[in-house]
Amino acid sequence: MLANLPPTSSTPASLEALAAPHTRAPVIVIFIEEGGGDWHARRLKDAMERRGAHVVTSTLRACAFDTRYNSGIDIPGFDGRLPDGVFVRSISKGALEAITLRLGILHALSASGVRVWNEARVIERCVDKSTATFLFQKAGLPVPETRTAEGYAKALAYAEGRMPLVSKPLFGSQGNGVKKVERLEDLPAEDELGGVYYLQRYLRAPGQQAFSDWRVFVSGERIIGSMARQGAHWITNVHQGAQPQVADLDEDARQLALAAVRAVGADYAGVDLIRDCDGRLMLLEINSNPAWKGLQSICEIDIAVALAEDFLNAVTATMAANGVAVR
Repeated sequence: MLANLPPTSSTPASLEALAAPHTRAPVIVIFIEEGGGDWHARRLKDAMERRGAHVVTSTLRACAFDTRYNSGIDIPGFDGRLPDGVFVRSISKGALEAITLRLGILHALSASGVRVWNEARVIERCVDKSTATFLFQKAGLPVPETRTAEGYAKALAYAEGRMPLVSKPLFGSQGNGVKKVERLEDLPAEDELGGVYYLQRYLRAPGQQAFSDWRVFVSGERIIGSMARQGAHWITNVHQGAQPQVADLDEDARQLALAAVRAVGADYAGVDLIRDCDGRLMLLEINSNPAWKGLQSICEIDIAVALAEDFLNAVTATMAANGVAVR
């Protein structure tokens, strides 16, 4: 059994590896949720280490900009040096200022030549549902009718005559805060949503009793797993009680998932697809830090191993471009 990951790790072995600039193993940081114990990160770390990488776990909260270092970036234990690659499992919750700082550090790492999966601009695009939906539409991908705007009065005017709708928090995942709007009285208050309303056409058939959609896991421009999520409630996230089922995607669904990832520029992502009540395939959402515990329970491929392989291939390619051979 793999040991629990600490919130931060010291890195003497990694610093020693970085001191050999021309031929060495990749030095990797996995940014995890505060508190450690991340099932996903434990498996990623193990898979990367089995491929010879030096792997350190830390949190973005523990990092800083620091002008005392030539790199300008302080990752705990690195003494101002930078890793070869960063895998982002979580940026963790925080105030707007804290999230801005953490994303700024990811931007700075990319600008400094570190291979970041997923980089900050991708996380920003995916975490904001309105931006992701905009990019999907611009790429010509099928999305439900959606409107995002500030203010209860505007939301009320849009909702009238268009119900049922689905109200979603602009930032959120796992089905938390999602609400069906069947009457004007069902619209959430402004303080529940930060004053921003993301309203989407409800796609299910009237009176429907069983519900399903698909989660497709994409890494390195390939599909490494997919599942149908089936439940008795119209919110079909596994976190909300839906059951993962083996699913064979048709070619249209496969191509739509891959196109969604290209539209936001992601290295890896979880893509949510659905068919509306008329049978039309629609793109719902994309997650730049997807969980895969439910998918792994029905998937033969080891998802962490596949992710580690794709990520380390990208890191070693960047190292080679910078004149560092990988042993």
